Amino acid sequence: MNIEHLLENKKVLFSMEVFPPKKTDSIETVYKSIYGLRSLTPDFISVTYGAGGSTTQRSKTVEIASLIKREYGIESVSHLTCIGATKEEIRKRLDDLKANNITNVLALRGDKEPEGACGKDFKHASDLVAFVHEEEPDFHIIGACYPEKHNEADTLEADIRSLRYKIDAGVSHLITQLFFDNEKFYDFMDKAESAGVNVPVEAGIMPLTRKNQIEKMVTLCGATIPAKLQKLVDRFGESDKAMEQAGIEYAISQIDDLLANNVRGIHLYSMNNVEISKKIAEAIKPLLDYIS
Repeated sequence: MNIEHLLENKKVLFSMEVFPPKKTDSIETVYKSIYGLRSLTPDFISVTYGAGGSTTQRSKTVEIASLIKREYGIESVSHLTCIGATKEEIRKRLDDLKANNITNVLALRGDKEPEGACGKDFKHASDLVAFVHEEEPDFHIIGACYPEKHNEADTLEADIRSLRYKIDAGVSHLITQLFFDNEKFYDFMDKAESAGVNVPVEAGIMPLTRKNQIEKMVTLCGATIPAKLQKLVDRFGESDKAMEQAGIEYAISQIDDLLANNVRGIHLYSMNNVEISKKIAEAIKPLLDYIS
């Protein structure tokens, strides 16, 4: 099913993200995670792969996305990045997706390699979106957005203008980068709507369950750590068990607040962790059921 139909028939989407195994891990470990996640009945599961992913890594993404849909009857989304790729290469990837009955993609530029090479055919995610939309008009194209702006953008307002390019090119649904401060999300939504962004936006949530995640989140994602969350880290960060529980409860409180404020969807970055995802999903299920 094209996710477009889900958006038409549900007030709030609940989706999840998984990632293929690292080079040293077996793909069976991911299958076990998905088997556990399936009981949480997400509307769809997206499958990522690393920046500049190899052909082998991309094939694992397609394999996992195909299994999610074929074996478990859950709609799947394949990440599709264009950094350094040619139009011919993207065309082949689209053919591979179609051959596996996958018609939903999250179109991304991808992280730049150290040398900064982007390739001549696709310099921005909007270029990829336009290409996919023209080549496969029946595909549902999801785009990424950044409540605290992309780290290469000068301002949030400039980033939102770039976001409009992606929507004009064919994006009909957005998922945010992770964030920990809901006020940042609400401010982003107000500014985006004022700028003409009128497609559904899912809020990307990742529980902060380890103290050593903070620096990584701030560096890679530019996510603000609000005072309330920082206090939890300061108080419980030295205990993995306590910090995990505090992080789960914080994520649940974030989602409760977002649902109360009419968010269009919750996208849970599962990190392939079934137990943490299950605790969050079960806690928010009564609210999702009531809204739906």
